[in-house]
Amino acid sequence: MSMTNIAGKRKNQDTGTQLNNAAEKRYQFFWGLFFILVSIIAIIPILRVISISFSSKDAILKGEVFVWPVGFNTDAYTKALKTGNFLQTMAYSVELMLASAALNMCMTILMAFPLARRNLKLGSVIMTFCVLTMYLNPGTIPNFLNVRDFGLINTVWALLIPGAMSVYNMIIMRTAFRAIDESLYEAARIEGCSEFRIMWQIAVPLTVPTIATLALFYAVSRWNGIEDQIYYINSSGLYTVQMTLKQMIESIAISAEEGSTTQMTPENVKAASITLSMLPMLIVYPFVQRFFTQGVMLGAVKG
Repeated sequence: MSMTNIAGKRKNQDTGTQLNNAAEKRYQFFWGLFFILVSIIAIIPILRVISISFSSKDAILKGEVFVWPVGFNTDAYTKALKTGNFLQTMAYSVELMLASAALNMCMTILMAFPLARRNLKLGSVIMTFCVLTMYLNPGTIPNFLNVRDFGLINTVWALLIPGAMSVYNMIIMRTAFRAIDESLYEAARIEGCSEFRIMWQIAVPLTVPTIATLALFYAVSRWNGIEDQIYYINSSGLYTVQMTLKQMIESIAISAEEGSTTQMTPENVKAASITLSMLPMLIVYPFVQRFFTQGVMLGAVKG
């Protein structure tokens, strides 16, 4: 092969590489810009609620508030915190969220680990029954009758037990366990470890990102959950912050005397209450966000 042909081939390869790099840059630029716009659109309603909570009455009534507070004041937060037992409800909701996430993760791990074993007898049958529950939901009335017959109505267990495990999350956890090299399990058995010890000391530490991600999913689901409280709970002492917020928004009122002496409207207090209810998730998310990509990918790629 002549030097001319070699030089021509190298030139063509360099040209192709440049075209591929240019196309890749255009691709990344387009999707980067797209997701930036989507993020801005998604965050505008949150910023508007926060802005209303800190704005003055006149600015809200004139429609001057968009994503930045106008006539900054904190009277709405004082009113929201003094309305009913908001602080006690917030503390109870945080405790319930943590307990629910812990219970959900225990159930998910205990179900996913044995199903991740390829030699588990009837494992495929059990997995099939689990998957069927994702598509064959009996409905609200059968679920209510089931909870009632177990004597869980108007108890905190009605908020914990019925949703103690998500099959979808269990499948992600099972895939994460299955991605672990089988030789690690075999070495542990040779050393005399029990299956529970293998799970606790080998499988769980190696899947911390997935566990953290799923725990946040469970926590967010419990924090935002309200349907089960409407169906199963009658005592106001068991209402979470979302249910209390719903009632507050429906019934909040500001007297004429209070309205004349403060810079508040009902929209102020509603926005302040919503902002307060978002705080726990906004505080927790930055600490868990770094696990998202690694955790979901670890549980989504079959080993």
